[in-house]
Amino acid sequence: MSMELEGSTTNGVGDKETLYMLGGVALVVFGAGLILSNPSIRCYMSQIGIGNLAQVAMPDVQRYLKMRAM
Repeated sequence: MSMELEGSTTNGVGDKETLYMLGGVALVVFGAGLILSNPSIRCYMSQIGIGNLAQVAMPDVQRYLKMRAM
């Protein structure tokens, strides 16, 4: 009985969507790893400094969170 109810409500679509979402996340992580493994990109990223980028972006994130809480 429970299998019939579950099959009629979800129809298996939720499982596919979850699988597609996790597959997309895996592809993004894999692609970022390939890009960051390039020596010239690593050199460029070390010149920019990731810490500086996070410090610059933090006020914008805080402002967004305040606007969202309104």
